Amino acid sequence: MKKEQMLDLYYQMVLIRRVEERGAELYQAGKIGGFMHLYIGQEAVSTGLIAAREPRDRVITAYRDHGVALNCGISANEVMAELLGKSTGMLKGKGGSMHMASVEKNMWGGHAIVGGHLPVAAGLALGDQYAKNDNITICMFGDGATNIGYFHEALNLSKTWGLRVLWVCENNQYGMGTSVERASAVTDIRQKAEGYGMKNGQVDGMDVMKVYEAATEAMDYIRREGQPYFLEADTYRFRGHSMGDPERYRKSEEVKKWQEEDPIGIFNKYLLDHKAATRKGLDEIEARVEEETQKAVEFAESSPEPALEELFADIYAD
Repeated sequence: MKKEQMLDLYYQMVLIRRVEERGAELYQAGKIGGFMHLYIGQEAVSTGLIAAREPRDRVITAYRDHGVALNCGISANEVMAELLGKSTGMLKGKGGSMHMASVEKNMWGGHAIVGGHLPVAAGLALGDQYAKNDNITICMFGDGATNIGYFHEALNLSKTWGLRVLWVCENNQYGMGTSVERASAVTDIRQKAEGYGMKNGQVDGMDVMKVYEAATEAMDYIRREGQPYFLEADTYRFRGHSMGDPERYRKSEEVKKWQEEDPIGIFNKYLLDHKAATRKGLDEIEARVEEETQKAVEFAESSPEPALEELFADIYAD
């Protein structure tokens, strides 16, 4: 990967972190309603994955989707405005935190129902198969989703029909407040793909370069063989499951231990050690992100609410 590409990945990761932090502040101030799930701590996963895709490859994910939207090229202005329910948001303020999407950017949505988007991912890949192309559908989901029927049905059919899907489990160690050990018979989630004879792998989801390399190899295999692949990314969310989470299920020592392996800090050190960046250069990127995030907040707060007639718009496709 070229130096400029690596610096762009660093920019994306810091942008996700700052947008999420400001989003949390606005939520606590009562300016964002409904549910909101932060991606803080998991930035390396979506950044590495989406850096490995081609623009024609589809991305679909669960409700922790703000970072994925930013990685797909949706602006901080549109993301922040959507969080605040403003008409200038990517979905005119009608999708909100859990339903960010952009057909133009080939991001086929964040989905609020746990695991509900996995059959949709299989359907997207089936459509590409009918169209006789080798596009890949990247489907991201949490460890909790691997314990429900949708997961097994979607994986089974993707393997049976030879669908080009990169199944990515973001194993952040907890399904809401329940640890993997208490909810799953196997703690190495990738083993669940073995039951369907599916090629699979595991990667350190706190290291963006390792994620990028693993995703690149997986997508090369999918495109070449016309078969699905299952990738488990071990990661950790630094904040609660959602904004209303009291976090009584984990000890502060555990959180602190994972925070020592902060994905942004890991990549910062990598760039400096490999002489791909200078300290001054990284500081400049961080300053640029701070300014961009502040402008996004100002843009969102000054944007108008959706007009009343928008309540009945965009319900049916033409």
